[in-house]
Amino acid sequence: MGCCHYHPVGEGCDSAFTVDTSRITFGRGCLAEVGDRARALGMKRVALFSDARVSQLPHFQKVRQSLIAAGLDVVVFTDVHVEPTDQSFLDAARFATEARPDGYVSLGGGSVIDTCKAANLFATHPADFLAYVNAPVGEGRAVPGPLRPHIACPTTSGTGSEVTGITIFDLLSMQAKTGIASPALRPTEALIDPDCTATLPPEVVAASGLDVLSHALESYTARPYVRRPAPARPSLRPMSQGANPWSDLGCREALRLLGLYLVRGVKDAQDHEAREQLMWASTLAGIAFGNAGVHAPHGMAYAVAGLVRDFRPSGYPRDEPLVPHGMAVIVNAPAVFRYTAEVSPERHLEAAQGLGADVRGASPADAGEVLARRLIELMRAVGIPNGLGGVGYGEADLSALTEGAFPQQRLLQNAPREMSRPVLTELFRQALRYW
Repeated sequence: MGCCHYHPVGEGCDSAFTVDTSRITFGRGCLAEVGDRARALGMKRVALFSDARVSQLPHFQKVRQSLIAAGLDVVVFTDVHVEPTDQSFLDAARFATEARPDGYVSLGGGSVIDTCKAANLFATHPADFLAYVNAPVGEGRAVPGPLRPHIACPTTSGTGSEVTGITIFDLLSMQAKTGIASPALRPTEALIDPDCTATLPPEVVAASGLDVLSHALESYTARPYVRRPAPARPSLRPMSQGANPWSDLGCREALRLLGLYLVRGVKDAQDHEAREQLMWASTLAGIAFGNAGVHAPHGMAYAVAGLVRDFRPSGYPRDEPLVPHGMAVIVNAPAVFRYTAEVSPERHLEAAQGLGADVRGASPADAGEVLARRLIELMRAVGIPNGLGGVGYGEADLSALTEGAFPQQRLLQNAPREMSRPVLTELFRQALRYW
């Protein structure tokens, strides 16, 4: 659909959209390019960020040796916390401040890349921790200038953090996730090597793949950019602009690929085609939501992850309770899309069809149920728990979940329908059990 025919511009709303992303290199073996890429960016002393598990894999040594072979001084930080917290961000920032690198390389999943973004930010532009955190949780202060160059190398086909200006963490005092969003946080380059996914446990492929699915689905159904109030100045146009013609392209293709390859990639680690296509879907959806924004399932997920009590999923570290991010998102999704379908049933049906649903004979009134049913089929096929009840929540938790989600206004205001407290409570209730 051409831009000029996208949607009529609402009164006082924006009539233009902006496309931003990191420079991307995609392909098997491209991790070996990291040394040359870092040197070309002017790096001399590099902070290499990873986590304890990834640092024991061959990918880590490949990256480190590539940097050393390029004549670069390498300092290593591998104490990244899976599902980062404000405290783990501060620990990483202290390391970066003391190490004084002139560039960063991150190798790992979203937790590693997000931690590296935060360390770069606070080491380059020191401030009180909540200064840059999204309002109303924090001050929402603008990042005052550019950061050091950062090359992000994802090892999971999920978060899209390598191409976005968003970093997410658990604010321990609130028992909820929140984040920092700024174009300055977006990595300078991304090296996306599908070979990294060969060692991923199936549970991680499932959760990260469903995170990708929700990135694409939320961006595709978000409030259109022409329904968002115009910024006071063009430079203040937010990254979460709403659905737009550019983001739609990536969303549609990502949904199609997920419909074809998600279950295959989870079931068989030797299905290299499936895992490569999931990595490509992750890249496409990351670029899409980095320019359109996600909405309610992600906003609700921050409370689901932050309030976890004793759920410990297989395939992840077992030393503390954890609801993996993609799992925390997708358990909300069927309930949300049943609710939002009323606004744009055609988009919900298109998304369901892209994911492999049979939409023949479906009317606009059926859109929410058709899409929700397909999401539930995929959840069951890859072993995701049965809604919020499956990760430890019940009726007694609805109020706390609502209060944990409601402050996520950056996300909730991007939804196509109102997300008031009563609406959120009802959506959480409907998400308690699906089958």
